[in-house]
Amino acid sequence: MITYVRTHKVPTLIGVVILAIIVGILYYVWRPTTGPLTLYGNVDQRQVSLSFNASERIASMNVEEGARVKKGDVLAQLATEPLQLSIAQTKAQIAQQEAIVTKLHNGSRPEEINEAAATVSNATATAENARVTYERLRQLRESGAISQQELDNAEARYNEAVANVNRTEASHQLAVAGPRSEDIAAAEAQLAALKEQLKMAEYKLSQATLIAPEAGTIRNRLMQPGDMAAPNKPVYLLSLDTTKWVRAYVNEKDLGRIYEGMPATVTIDSLPGQTLSGTVGFISGTAEFTPKQVQTTELRTDLVYEVRINVEDPNNVLRLGMPATVTFDNK
Repeated sequence: MITYVRTHKVPTLIGVVILAIIVGILYYVWRPTTGPLTLYGNVDQRQVSLSFNASERIASMNVEEGARVKKGDVLAQLATEPLQLSIAQTKAQIAQQEAIVTKLHNGSRPEEINEAAATVSNATATAENARVTYERLRQLRESGAISQQELDNAEARYNEAVANVNRTEASHQLAVAGPRSEDIAAAEAQLAALKEQLKMAEYKLSQATLIAPEAGTIRNRLMQPGDMAAPNKPVYLLSLDTTKWVRAYVNEKDLGRIYEGMPATVTIDSLPGQTLSGTVGFISGTAEFTPKQVQTTELRTDLVYEVRINVEDPNNVLRLGMPATVTFDNK
């Protein structure tokens, strides 16, 4: 009977030992972590591809790679001679059309009306003379004193004189009535179209100058004077100074130790002993495999979460891609 009891205690002791080992492992993995949390990452910042909003050859490039620029600095300039000629031509057309519109609004001058009336009188007198001549020649033709051709010529001159009277009377009536509203509207519409054309040309001229939108550093100079610029061809690559952050990665075990808005301390190898203030600005909601640039050996094969720590850099010491260490004081 003693041997029977011992054979049942051995498996029980083994089970207890295994259970204790499992509990220990789980406790080690999921035990509450205290003390500072350290993450490793790289400095990142926003970059802007700068290009002209027009297609023309580049006349000048004013800055080189690595240059610091301020907001509003002129970086490059397109050739503007064709645009300037187009603007001058359009301005001349506008002046001419404005004169036409003013004349239409003012209507006919008294001198023009009097001149039109005098033209009607002259045409009427000429037509009367032609009529008298025609009647006289018609009587001579009846007596056989002239040929039929001479009578036909006289009739043609009389008809032409009558038609001229009609034309001059119509011109006189137009001079008295003044321009039609439709003519004025058409002239004003043409003037408005010319002014819009001038605005477009002046806008294109303004786009011939490439200006820095924000303060930053020129990272790449992608074109040269003489190259043909276009809206889809970047001229410079500008790194902005407005926002800088450290892109780091945290494993799932430490994810609960940080939160958005949490303060952090950032250090870089090139400035030993100096620290920069930072704040957690973003925590990814999706896990991913650790990117290759992360140097921490423990995380290379793990699923991690991206964390962005916004950094205050008043002295502009951070550079794109610079390794950085982020420390969170978890107490």
